[in-house]
Amino acid sequence: MYLKSSLIPKAIVSSLICIVFFHLCCQAQQIRTVETSIKYCQSQAIKTLKQIPEGDENDIPRSIQRPENSWRYVNYKDWCSGFWPGELWLLYEGTKNKDLGMEADRFTRQLQPLVNHPGYDHDLGFQIFNSYGNGYRLTKNEAYKKIILTAADSLAKLFNPKVGTILSWPQNVNKMGPHNTIIDNMINLELLFWASRNGGPKRYYNIAKTHASTTMRNHFRPDFSSYHVVIYDTVSGRKIKGITHQGYSDSSMWARGQSWAIYGFTMCYRETKDPAFLDFAQKVANIYLKKLPKDYIPYWDFDAPGGPQKPRDASAACVTASALLELSTFVKDKVLARKYRMVAEKMIGSLSSPQYQSRSLNPAALMHSTGHFPNGSEIDASIIYADYYYMEALLRLSKLQRGSNLYQPLK
Repeated sequence: MYLKSSLIPKAIVSSLICIVFFHLCCQAQQIRTVETSIKYCQSQAIKTLKQIPEGDENDIPRSIQRPENSWRYVNYKDWCSGFWPGELWLLYEGTKNKDLGMEADRFTRQLQPLVNHPGYDHDLGFQIFNSYGNGYRLTKNEAYKKIILTAADSLAKLFNPKVGTILSWPQNVNKMGPHNTIIDNMINLELLFWASRNGGPKRYYNIAKTHASTTMRNHFRPDFSSYHVVIYDTVSGRKIKGITHQGYSDSSMWARGQSWAIYGFTMCYRETKDPAFLDFAQKVANIYLKKLPKDYIPYWDFDAPGGPQKPRDASAACVTASALLELSTFVKDKVLARKYRMVAEKMIGSLSSPQYQSRSLNPAALMHSTGHFPNGSEIDASIIYADYYYMEALLRLSKLQRGSNLYQPLK
């Protein structure tokens, strides 16, 4: 039986219309806000391009230390070398600026020598997949695909089947012990998953999944906070100890390390559909969210001393915001899914405020990231990987607002 419209009080109808109109207006405003932030990132990138030195092999932006207002540059060998071309590709996707696409291609091609060194380093994922990977997604350039597959083969050579993980830092074996695996390595598994679906052997998939499962067992404390580094015995394969390298202490929760875990296990669920990874992504996210300050931007280490005066790490917020947006699309509990998305939006809102955007102070997009506090390096700085994941989070939010697939190029 249907209610006749005449039986519905006009006041209720008017209220419903107002609610729908208000919702649509809010949605339109949110879309405009994200578009404004993307355009802002574009303007900062154009400023950066004008500053980059010509004819110097060190021409890839890495960081700006306050109160400086110009980038410190590195060459293709630096672990951060893929974030700048990757950010340019994301900007090309979000703005359709062909000049940025050409610059993305130029800086991407500079990284080609990395694949000439088999078993180079776990950072091949950051370097090659963020640059060539985004480039291939947007252009389908077959030359890019060949480089990505070669990099995946190089990364796979670092896998130790006895241990069940990839050796993250070959150069640190003498210093740290026989086999080190860092939580950052979770991000770089995406290179192997992708390669296994795009012409590479199935063993790449198996390596990535095994690495994630082993990390899930050994890299976390009972409260689901992460160690930065786990040392393994190469003969028995057993875990020797969990330590830190960039955190406050071996037992503290280093903010960016936890963000790598949230992002990495979310991505592993996307690639495998293994519910254990989805469940674990939520557990490592929940402990992180529980300890956040009111503005949703973490201190560099949640357990470091210093109170409200200790440095923040905007880069960790960018990684986490991007991860939570994806996680919100997988979680079956609608209330929890809404929570993850809402928190991600609040993180992006804080990052997009005058407190964190660099604006006229320097040509980076963001300020207040912390690179390697124990080493006294890049503390309260603008850092290129913060800008990369900020741009990725903005694009992901833009796609969700439009009901688009997160992994297809933005139309």
